[in-house]
Amino acid sequence: MAPPSKPPTSKSPVSSSSEYKKIAAQFAAAKRAKEAKEASEIQEETKKEQEAINLRERQRDAIEKRRRASFESRWLWNLGFWVWMLIIHIVGIGYFTSGFLLTRLMLDEKSTCASPPTLNTSIIGSDSEILAPWKGKGTVDGGCWHPRTFERAVVVVIDALRYDFTVPMDDNAPFHNAFPFLYDTARRSPNHAFLRPFIADPPTATLQRLKGLTTGTLPTFVDIGSSFAGTAIEEDNLLMQLRDAGKRIVHLGDDTWDALFPGYFEGNLSRAYDSFNVWDLHTVDNGVMEHIFPLMEKKNDWDLLIAHCLGVDHAGHRYGPDHDEMTKKLAQMNTFMSDLAAKMDDKTVLIVMGDHGMDGKGDHGGESDEEVEAALWMYSKKPMFGRTKPEYVTPPATAKIRPVNQIDFVPTLSLMMGIPIPFNNLGRPIEEAFVGPTGSAWDNLAAAERTTAAGIKRYQASYFAARAIEQAATPGSPAELWNKAERLVESAHATMGQERWASVYAAYADYQMETLKRCKELWGSFDLKQMALGIAIMALGVISLLTYVSKGVEDDSAIVENPELDLAEKRLEMQGVAPATETVPGRDLDKRLVRGAALGFFPVFFGGLLQSYLSGVGDWYRGAAFGSLTSIAMVLVVLYDSRDVLLNLMPDTFWGWLAVVFTVSQSAGFASNSYTIWEDSILLFFVATFGFASALSALRLSDPAERYLSIYNSIVFVILGRVASFSKLCREEQMPYCTSTYYASATSSTSAPWQLVIPFLVFLILPSIVKAYLVPSRSYEGLAPNWIGYVFRTGLFMGATYWVLDAADNGNWFPSLPANTLKSFSVYLAQIILGLSLIAGTTAFVWSPPCVSIYTAARPGTSQAQVTVLGYGNAHGARYLLLPLNILAAIFLLSKPMGAGALGVMMWQILALVEILDYNSLTNSAIGPIMLAILGNFYFFKTGHQAALSTIQWDSAFIPLFTIRYPWSPLVVTLNTFAGQILAAATVPLIVLWKVGPPRKGLLTRLSRSFGVFIAYFAVETLATMAWAGHLRRHLMLFRVFNPRFMTAAVVLIVVDIFGMLIGLAGFRCNTLSVGEVFGWAE
Repeated sequence: MAPPSKPPTSKSPVSSSSEYKKIAAQFAAAKRAKEAKEASEIQEETKKEQEAINLRERQRDAIEKRRRASFESRWLWNLGFWVWMLIIHIVGIGYFTSGFLLTRLMLDEKSTCASPPTLNTSIIGSDSEILAPWKGKGTVDGGCWHPRTFERAVVVVIDALRYDFTVPMDDNAPFHNAFPFLYDTARRSPNHAFLRPFIADPPTATLQRLKGLTTGTLPTFVDIGSSFAGTAIEEDNLLMQLRDAGKRIVHLGDDTWDALFPGYFEGNLSRAYDSFNVWDLHTVDNGVMEHIFPLMEKKNDWDLLIAHCLGVDHAGHRYGPDHDEMTKKLAQMNTFMSDLAAKMDDKTVLIVMGDHGMDGKGDHGGESDEEVEAALWMYSKKPMFGRTKPEYVTPPATAKIRPVNQIDFVPTLSLMMGIPIPFNNLGRPIEEAFVGPTGSAWDNLAAAERTTAAGIKRYQASYFAARAIEQAATPGSPAELWNKAERLVESAHATMGQERWASVYAAYADYQMETLKRCKELWGSFDLKQMALGIAIMALGVISLLTYVSKGVEDDSAIVENPELDLAEKRLEMQGVAPATETVPGRDLDKRLVRGAALGFFPVFFGGLLQSYLSGVGDWYRGAAFGSLTSIAMVLVVLYDSRDVLLNLMPDTFWGWLAVVFTVSQSAGFASNSYTIWEDSILLFFVATFGFASALSALRLSDPAERYLSIYNSIVFVILGRVASFSKLCREEQMPYCTSTYYASATSSTSAPWQLVIPFLVFLILPSIVKAYLVPSRSYEGLAPNWIGYVFRTGLFMGATYWVLDAADNGNWFPSLPANTLKSFSVYLAQIILGLSLIAGTTAFVWSPPCVSIYTAARPGTSQAQVTVLGYGNAHGARYLLLPLNILAAIFLLSKPMGAGALGVMMWQILALVEILDYNSLTNSAIGPIMLAILGNFYFFKTGHQAALSTIQWDSAFIPLFTIRYPWSPLVVTLNTFAGQILAAATVPLIVLWKVGPPRKGLLTRLSRSFGVFIAYFAVETLATMAWAGHLRRHLMLFRVFNPRFMTAAVVLIVVDIFGMLIGLAGFRCNTLSVGEVFGWAE
C-alpha cells in the first residue's frame, strides 16, 4: 500500500506582503512615469503656446515698429514738401520786393574842401562868385565853400518831438503847452533863435531819420528792416566830413549813433545808452543831462556835441501822448533846454530837433501827418538869425505853414561850420541861418543856395552816369532851371542892391526843389522784370499748392475705414505677407514731390552761382529764381498723373464754393484802398456769413441732439465774432467813422482800468468752456483735468496779474516802492509764465499719454472682464488740444488786456468751429481751414494791429525782458503782432483730429491737405497784394495803404509757413506717436 501524499502548504504572510509591495512599487513607478510624461507634454505644450504668444507679440511689435517707421518717414517727406513751399514763397516775395520797394544806388564819392562844386558845374566862369573872397577861404577854419559862422555846435535830438508839442495851443491836452521855451525864445529874440516845422521823410523810424539827418539823402523802405540793428553809414555824411577835418565829436544818449558811426566819437567823453527799452523814460535823458553840462565847461575838448534824448519817444510808446507822464517829460525838456541855452557862448550854435513825430497812440514808422511833423529850433547867443519877411518872426502856428525838410539840416550845418556839404546831399540851406539879423543879406543866402545847388548838380550828374541815364534839358527840367539861375547870377553882377540876389536865390531854390522831385521819381521807379518774376514764382507756387490739395481730395476718397479689413490686413502681415505699399493712395507722393523739387532746383541754382562767379556780372541769386521755376515745373509734372486733378480743383459743394468766394473776394478787394482800410469789418462779415450758413445747414440734420448743438455752436460763433469786434484800433484813414477801444483812449497806449478786468474774465471762463467741449465725448480724462483745470488756468491768472502790475507801474499806484520794483517783478513773472506754457507745457505735451481713462469690470452674468476706455472717440483731438492751449497761454501774456480777451474769444470760436465742422461732416471740406485763416486775420486786427508800421507794438519786446536780446526780442514782437495767425496755424490739425479715435487711417494725408488749404488762403492773399501793389504803383495811396498791406501779407505768409510746421506738423507727429504707442497704428 502507497504511503499518503503530503497536503499543500499556503504562502507565508511575509512572502505575500513582499510581492504586493513590489507590484505597488511598479504601479507607482508607472504612474510617476505617466505623470512625468504628461507633465512633460503639458510643459511642452505650454512652452509652445508661450513661444507662439511671444512670436505673435514680436510680430505685432515688428508690425507696429514698421508702421511707426513708415509714419515717421512719410511725415519727414511731408515736412520736406512744406519746407520747399516755404522756399518758393521766400524767393517769390524776395524777387518782387527787390523790384518794388524803393532802392537808391549809394555813390562812393566824397566832397572835399579843395574842390567846391561850383568849379565844375558853373556855366559862367569862376569870376562870377556871388560873395567876395573872405579870410580863410578854402580852409575849414575860415570856411571851405562858404564863410564859417560858428566854431562849435551842440545838436540835441529830442526823439519824437512833434511840432505841436512846441507851440501854444488852445486846449487842455497834456502834451500841449508844456514845452514853451523854444517858441517863446524864437518870438522874443528872432535874431537869436527861430522855430520851424521839420518834416521827416517816411519811414519815420529813428535809424532812417538819422541817416537822412546826416547824409541829406532820402531813406527807402528797404532800410526799415534795419530798425532793430543798424549798420554803419559808409556814404559821405556830416560826421565823416567833421572827422576828416580833424574835428572832435562827442555823443551822449541813444546808442543807435554808435551803430551808424562806429569809431567816430571821443571815447573818454561819449556815453551811449540802450535805445529800445521803452519802459525806461529817464535813464537816457538823465544820463545826457548829467554829462552834458560838465562838457559845456570843456568846450576846447570837442567841436560837435550830439545829445539824443529818448524820454519823449518812450513816453509816447508806453503811455501815448495823452498822459501825465508826457507832460512831465516835456516839462523836463523845457527846463533842460532853458538851462542849456544859458551855457552857450558866441562861438557855439545850439540846435534842437525832433527826428520824427508820433501818432495819436504815441507810435511812429508810417507817413501820417502826426508822424512826419517834427520841430527844429536853432539858437545863438550872438544875433545871427533873421527873417526874410516881418510876419515870419512869429513861429508858424501849425506844421503846415513854412515847413522845412529834414534833409535841409545837412547843408545848413555844413556851411555854418565851414565844412564841405556831403556829396549825396539833396537838401537846401535854411534861409533864417544865412539871411542875416536884418533879413537883408540876400547875397549871402543866394551864395549858400548856389553852392548847395551846385553840389546837388554834381551828385545828380554822377548818379545819372552810374545808372546810365541821360539828362534832358527840356523846358522845366533841372538842367534848364540851372542854366536859368546861372544867367541870373551873371545879370545880377551888373545891377546894384541886395534885392537883385533875391531872384537868384529863388532860381536856385527852384532848381533844388525840381531836382529833389525828380530824384524821388527816379527812386520810385520800379524794376518791372523783377516784379514780374516774383509774381510768376508766387502764382506758379499757388497753382502747385492747389494741385497738391486737389490730389488730397482724390486720396481721401480711396481711404476705406473698415475694422474687419484692418484686422484681416494685420493678420496677413503677421503671417509674413508684406503690404503692397504702392496700392496705398498718396503713400509716397510727398517723397516723389520732394525728390522732383530738389532735382529741379539745385542744378539750376548752383548753375546760377557758377555763372555769376565766372562772368563776374549779374546777381548771384538769379539762380534761385530760375531754380524755383524749374522746381515748380517738376512738382507739377509729379502731381499731374491723374486726369481728374484739374477737375478736383473745382469745388462741387456749397461749402467748397463758399471757401472760394471768401478767398477770391478778399484778394480781389485789395485793389480798393477803401476795402483795404476797412478790412477788419469785411472779415467780420465773412465770420457772420459762415455762422449763418452753418446754422441753416444744421436744420437738415436728422438727429435732434446734433441739430440743436450745431445750431447752438453756429449762434455762438456769430456772437463771439461780434463780441471780439468791440476790440479795435482805428487807423488814421478810418477817422472819424471809427472809435478805438484797444487802449484807454485814441491818444493813449496804455489800458484803461476797466480793461484790466478782461483777462481775469478769460481766466475764470475759458478753462470751463474748454472742459465743456471735452466732457460730452468723455475726453476730459487723463492729463486734461490737471492741465486745463490747474496749470492752464494758473497761467491765465498769472498773465492777467502781469497786466495789473504793469498798470500799477505805469500809474505809479505805489509811490513808496523803490524804482523799478514792479517792473522787475512783472518781468520775472512773465518769464515764469512763458517757461510754464512753452517749456513745461511743450514737455508735458510731448511725453503725456492720451487723455483717456481705462476701467476694467466683470461683465454682468459672466466671468469675463469688460474694459471701458473713456475718451476713446476723441483720443486724438483731446490730446492735441493741449498744444494750442499752451500757445494761447504764451500769446495771452504778450498781448495787452483787450488783445488777451480777444484771443480768449478766438479760442472759444475755434472750438465752436470744429464742432460745427464735425456735426455737418465738413472736416474734409476746404471751408474749415479757410475759416481758420479768416479768424487768424480777423484777430490780427482785434489784438491792436493794422496793416501799418506804426501799429507794431514794439514795447511788447520788454514784457519778458529788461533790454533787447537777440533773437528773443524780435521773436516776442512776432508773437505779439501775429498772435491770431499763429494760433490759427497751431489749430489746423484740430480740424482733422477732433472727435477722431484710434486707429484712423489717412490722418497725415488729411492734415497735409487741410494745411495746404490754410496756406493757400494766405498765399493767394500775398499774390493778390503783390499784383495790386505792382499795378497801382503810381497810386497816391501806394505807400500809405497798398505797400504796407503787401508787406503785411508777405510777412504773415512766411510766419504761418514756419509756425505751421513748427507747431502744427510737429505737434501732430508727437500726438500721433503718443496715441499710436497706446492703441497701435492703423497704417
